[in-house]
Amino acid sequence: MKGFAKVMGAATILNAVATWKGCAFGIELSTTAEVELDRSSRIKGNIPGIDDRLIVRCVEMVLGEFGLSYGGIVSTSSEIPVASGLKSSSTAANAAVLATLDAIGEEMDLMDAAKVGVAAARDVGVTITGALDDALSSMLGGVVVTDNREMKLLRREQLDSDVLLLVPERKLFSRDTDIRRSKIIAPLAEVAFDLAMQGDYGRAMTLNGFIYCSALKLASEPLISALEAGAWGASLSGTGPSYAAIIGRQNIASLESAWRDMGGRVIKTKVNNRPASIGRGI
Repeated sequence: MKGFAKVMGAATILNAVATWKGCAFGIELSTTAEVELDRSSRIKGNIPGIDDRLIVRCVEMVLGEFGLSYGGIVSTSSEIPVASGLKSSSTAANAAVLATLDAIGEEMDLMDAAKVGVAAARDVGVTITGALDDALSSMLGGVVVTDNREMKLLRREQLDSDVLLLVPERKLFSRDTDIRRSKIIAPLAEVAFDLAMQGDYGRAMTLNGFIYCSALKLASEPLISALEAGAWGASLSGTGPSYAAIIGRQNIASLESAWRDMGGRVIKTKVNNRPASIGRGI
């Protein structure tokens, strides 16, 4: 009983930590998962050097949804840097959920499948808000705006843009975020939310970037460089340390040069508008 799935990553327009309202968009960096079930006693992860509690819990929860009891192995491989703010956890959870569904021959609405991953992330303590915005932008593609407290999708649409990512060497885990300082900026996060609901994603993203960089004591210079290069939106992604910019193709070279001078890794990608895919032929 084997199952496979491929899911894309995501980047932030509005971080939900301050207000529980979030906005994110899919990016074309993928995570794949393989689940092989058997009659053994428990699910095991097969990702050397990586905390596998989340993906194991995802498999367990899917099996529980259908009243099944299996053991087995779940493994993932990913193009997304870990603990970088580019939704590696949400993407891995989505992939594990879908691969499990493929293994047992069952179907689930993609939004419901994403919520299983959110619940698993809460169970193992790798998220602050549940990250429904991250999960749905990864699972469905395009831009999503969500209310993470109410677990509701408020808005979704496609977005066509090139994307540039700056990924510093350091790693930051969501669970270590200074929640108190993030809550202080809630009034400004509400402004960014209103902009996102109006479809003004560039300004929402940039406002989010500056307020969270300030709250989390992270550098805002990458945001200034992005705006100077002509990006129409730039932000800290998640709680960092990565930065994301939505930018016209003609301006990529200028920003790429500026960001490379800051150190770390620069990744060129695009907004992903496609939903996740299931099966060996992905």
